[in-house]
Amino acid sequence: MSKRMHRWAALLPLVLVAAIGGSAAMAGPTADVLLSQGRPAFASTVESAEFAADLAVDGSTTTRWASVEGADPQWIQVDLGQPADVHRVKLTWEAAYGKNYRIEISDDGTTFTTIKSLTNQDGATDDITGLNGHGRYLRLVGTTRGTAYGYSLFELEAYGVTDSTGDVQPPTVPTGLTSTGVTASSVALSWTASTDNVGVSGYDVLRNGAVVAAATSTSYTDTGLTANTSYSYSVRAKDFAGNTSAASTAITAKTSVGGGGDFVLAAAGDIARQCTASSSSCIHPKTAKIVDFIKPANVLTMGDGQYDDAHLSDYQNYYDKTWGKFKSITKPTAGNHDSYASPAFSGYEKYYGTIAKPNGKRYYSWDKGNWHFIALDTNDFATHELAEPAQLTWLKADLAANTKGCVVAYYHHPRWSTGKRGDNPDGIALWNLMVQKKVDLVLTGHDHHYERFFPLNANGAKDPNGPVQIIGGMSGAEPYALGPAKSITAKRLSTYGVLKLNMTDNSWTSTLLGLNNEVLDSSPTTTCKAKG
Repeated sequence: MSKRMHRWAALLPLVLVAAIGGSAAMAGPTADVLLSQGRPAFASTVESAEFAADLAVDGSTTTRWASVEGADPQWIQVDLGQPADVHRVKLTWEAAYGKNYRIEISDDGTTFTTIKSLTNQDGATDDITGLNGHGRYLRLVGTTRGTAYGYSLFELEAYGVTDSTGDVQPPTVPTGLTSTGVTASSVALSWTASTDNVGVSGYDVLRNGAVVAAATSTSYTDTGLTANTSYSYSVRAKDFAGNTSAASTAITAKTSVGGGGDFVLAAAGDIARQCTASSSSCIHPKTAKIVDFIKPANVLTMGDGQYDDAHLSDYQNYYDKTWGKFKSITKPTAGNHDSYASPAFSGYEKYYGTIAKPNGKRYYSWDKGNWHFIALDTNDFATHELAEPAQLTWLKADLAANTKGCVVAYYHHPRWSTGKRGDNPDGIALWNLMVQKKVDLVLTGHDHHYERFFPLNANGAKDPNGPVQIIGGMSGAEPYALGPAKSITAKRLSTYGVLKLNMTDNSWTSTLLGLNNEVLDSSPTTTCKAKG
């Protein structure tokens, strides 16, 4: 039955009452409701993290979305949560308003249809009525700014009627439920999509007969489980009106044996300048004391352990007198400054010996507990000399052979950065492989600041299925200035410190400790992704 036939069916009893002389008046159209408030929103650009897109749909006229200044066109998009007829859009502008803009709507968030174009607007509040658009995704596209700044909205309000009004038909039962991967503490599930007369809104995931999660896609990873244990799973579909299907056929999945317990690591890059503790401005003796405070099982270095040209004598005269205390438990990687010695990397390789090249290469992997660690030399990825460096070929094979449930990769050059050096296009192939193979955590240096990102996908957009990258280039080298903030950054600081990592069989937590061992940032506890 079509959407409009559904609504006519819902009105038919009232029409009949009126026709036979009843006292009830014939029902009119269903009343419009506010569809956009609190819904997910994103935009073409944001001026800074404090002006994120979702602030334009939070119901407050004291917060706002703002685009970058001086650029046309710009847009902001809202996911209404389900298909709907949109009849009215109200825009409450800040001083930076849209002079010319259009309202668009889409069923899939990709192909949009214009439902209203406006020109020569004067800002303040635009209350646009009489619209006749149908879809799930609403977009405001600004084509001409009213000022020299950008576009800035206190609130974007969309009003209309959802397709699920009056719907009583449940979706079909999900089929094809299967387990796509397990770890010691997680089970990954996938299934075939259900269908519905209006639309499927999501799925309930049942473990041993009880609902444990709501999924919006046809996959889910159940975490926090007990190692070496069998669990029964089924799923059921829901539609936008709250109708629920019967549960699917159940399957059984068993978690793997655990990996060996919890441990703590210290991690940092860009460490020792040519200075000693006799100078109060010399930082690496102070960050070495943080490592002492952490008492890690291992120390990870993300390149440029010694400045400036990283000769062996430099390592011996400076790095070794502080961080050298931890040499036997250090798992290092090389940075660009390590290549400045003559011959390249000679100081780094002579200082660490087989610690730096356990397999004869400056890249290697090692295991601890349920974790697989990959130490890379990203100087290979910044030369433009090879379409696929031998290291990348090795990395693909290493990841394919991994049997651990959690993975960390650490190296020098970050793919993403809002620091002095910015994003690194030479790291595209490497980052895409990190995403594809479901690496959990990526640690880097090079930019001299601290920056923890949200999980990101191959395009650098927030995605819970992507790795978390942390830049830790703040353990002694002179800090660089920060560039413009971006919404993909969870926390960034221009400071000195050392990263403390708490690892369990199925999760990790990071803490940035400052020079007085104070906590400057803490990540949420993140569960490892099922590797399949």
